[in-house]
Amino acid sequence: MSTAETVIVSPMEFSTSETQQMIADTLRKFGKEYILPHMMEWDESQKFPVEVFKKLGELGFMGVLVPQEYGGAGFGYFEYITAIVEISKIDGSIGLSFAAHNSLCTGHIMQFASEEQKKKYLPKLASGEWIGAWGLTETGTGSDAGNMATTAVKDGDQYIINGAKNFITHGISGDISVVMARTGEKGDSHGMTAFIVEKGTPGFTSGKKENKLGMRASETAEQIFTNCRVHKSQVIGKEGDGFVQALKVLDGGRISIASLALGIAKGALEASIKYSKERKQFGKSISEFQGIAFKISDMATKIEAAELLIYQAGDRKNKHLSVTKESAFAKYYASEIATEVANDAVQIFGGYGYTKDFPVEKFYRDAKLCTIGEGTSEIQKLVIAREILK
Repeated sequence: MSTAETVIVSPMEFSTSETQQMIADTLRKFGKEYILPHMMEWDESQKFPVEVFKKLGELGFMGVLVPQEYGGAGFGYFEYITAIVEISKIDGSIGLSFAAHNSLCTGHIMQFASEEQKKKYLPKLASGEWIGAWGLTETGTGSDAGNMATTAVKDGDQYIINGAKNFITHGISGDISVVMARTGEKGDSHGMTAFIVEKGTPGFTSGKKENKLGMRASETAEQIFTNCRVHKSQVIGKEGDGFVQALKVLDGGRISIASLALGIAKGALEASIKYSKERKQFGKSISEFQGIAFKISDMATKIEAAELLIYQAGDRKNKHLSVTKESAFAKYYASEIATEVANDAVQIFGGYGYTKDFPVEKFYRDAKLCTIGEGTSEIQKLVIAREILK
């Protein structure tokens, strides 16, 4: 037997812990009090409710994965997944912003920043005092991030950043942004550098806020850099490490989006089960009709499969193992089934499912972003194929 064949990996254990149950209960109550009464108002007006995230920070949820020494909760990925799912079962917009803050901006600093940078920024992010943003995507280079146009040119002890980032969560409201800029040649995986840029830095402004189909209470906007001077002390890691760092951050971020999709799907299923039992046709509940019962069976099976893939990725993340393939599995499958489950939910509700008086039309609109953000489904297939075929 080869060494590889004799390696023993500890079994995955997905039973809900007391901590996870506590998190779920806390966020369920929080959602009913602070999110549910206002979410359609926020959706219609596209208001980003900063106050909700300040309250989540007070409860310790804005730094779920951040070690306690930096003011965070110090939890692992199972607890993090639970938190995203519970929030997203109520409102995907809040779930998306929660995930972006925790896994992208905060996650990047936590994984790759210096000790001095961690001590300076993580407590503010973990407490919710500051909202985090993460700037990678550009108008012309979505999945092709290696050819980004935003540049950072060294000038003594400073870097001068010029360019723009697009589709940035918290692009306007973010107090701090981790920004990737090109310090080398286009296409060079070691030609990009990550910078911490604080709101109010001269030359750093916000641009267009996107008018979106779904996730409308999660702010998505452009970031603009015009001769923005950033001191070298704001570089995360070494010059040229930004792109490699970003790919690793995205591995964890895909678990976040998969969890977001799972929460949306679970919310749609729960609403469908409740409605199907209450809705009467031909003298009985529509849940008694095989056509509806089979839809609910399919929805539940897809959700169960997605959940297992997500917890498999979370388990590997907790064990500090590579999750490139597993996070792509989870993100691809969970986001695709979320759109299918939400679609079936609208169908179960019939005409009412197409109105804003019932929750499933919002689940339907919100779910679609999960197949696009942090790597489209097509990109996930590429990642999976490369991992399998290498």
